[in-house]
Amino acid sequence: MCRHLGYLGPAVGVGDILTRGSHSLVVQSWAPTDMRCSAVANADGFGVAWWPGSDDAAGSKDATSHRSVAPIWSDPSVTDVLPHARSQAVLGAIRSATTGMPITHTACAPFVDGEWAFSHNGVVADWPASLSTLAEGVPVTDLLRLPAATDSAGLWLIVKHLLRSQSPAEVLRRVIADLDISGPGSRLNLMLCDGTTIWATAVHHSLSTLIGDDEVLVASEPIDDDPRWTPVPDRSIVTATRSALTVESL
Repeated sequence: MCRHLGYLGPAVGVGDILTRGSHSLVVQSWAPTDMRCSAVANADGFGVAWWPGSDDAAGSKDATSHRSVAPIWSDPSVTDVLPHARSQAVLGAIRSATTGMPITHTACAPFVDGEWAFSHNGVVADWPASLSTLAEGVPVTDLLRLPAATDSAGLWLIVKHLLRSQSPAEVLRRVIADLDISGPGSRLNLMLCDGTTIWATAVHHSLSTLIGDDEVLVASEPIDDDPRWTPVPDRSIVTATRSALTVESL
């Protein structure tokens, strides 16, 4: 089913976001609390994207990433290397592969290109046929660069293409509206970040937000018992910056 987490705030160690909280992404990899499929763990790899910077600067406009086919709990880079990379924006994801889809690091979110990082928590019903209409406008050269034969990777190519001419919120709304018709019942928690803003959707799966004094978190599941965590209603889209957060109906 997968889980993901977006952070905006003061510069932190990238690995520290992955291990933060009593119910961190690491813990959720073996003990998730709201799986809406037959899987019981998220052990088919993980990834994290960040925008390199320093404590007092916004950092690079372009995202960088680390992805691994290993479960997050078994990759030493999480505690030995990634805490030394600092960023004011982090997007982390752990994967539970859908039956029949490959288990490879290239299938793990976040998918990154330029300033964009993208993650999908869920499943696209009737994939790949359900994505065919949306994919019609994607250049063949882009389709040939599909990073993995998965629904999430297919979504990423479509999202990346649409971002060339539409705003992030418009892109996510369009993808969901199309799949409401071509893939009804799809679980579509999508998360997109450019280093300064997080856009996320809740469609047939859980999503929560936390607004702190100078930070915002958007996550599939709360990472701790902080009472400020707020569930996002189903069929909603979240737009979050360090200073503001809005939730609108899809």
